[in-house]
Amino acid sequence: LYLEDLYVTPEARGKGFGRVLLAFLGKIAVDRGCGRLDWWCLDWNTTSIDFYLEMGAKPMNEWTVYRVEGQSLEGLAARV
Repeated sequence: LYLEDLYVTPEARGKGFGRVLLAFLGKIAVDRGCGRLDWWCLDWNTTSIDFYLEMGAKPMNEWTVYRVEGQSLEGLAARV
């Protein structure tokens, strides 16, 4: 199961909502027979990283994100 965004408003942080949301997503993944739950997190977001580690997540350091945008995207599209 892929999680695109998990956002808890600043005033709601520290009250357990993130834990409940992530746990519920874990239950959905298990109930649907998914072998994993994946998401991205920016490397400067240490508060979120610490939270995810506390929840049992492990960083997938062997992956690299690639992006094509702007003129490069236009050039890629022109190859068809």
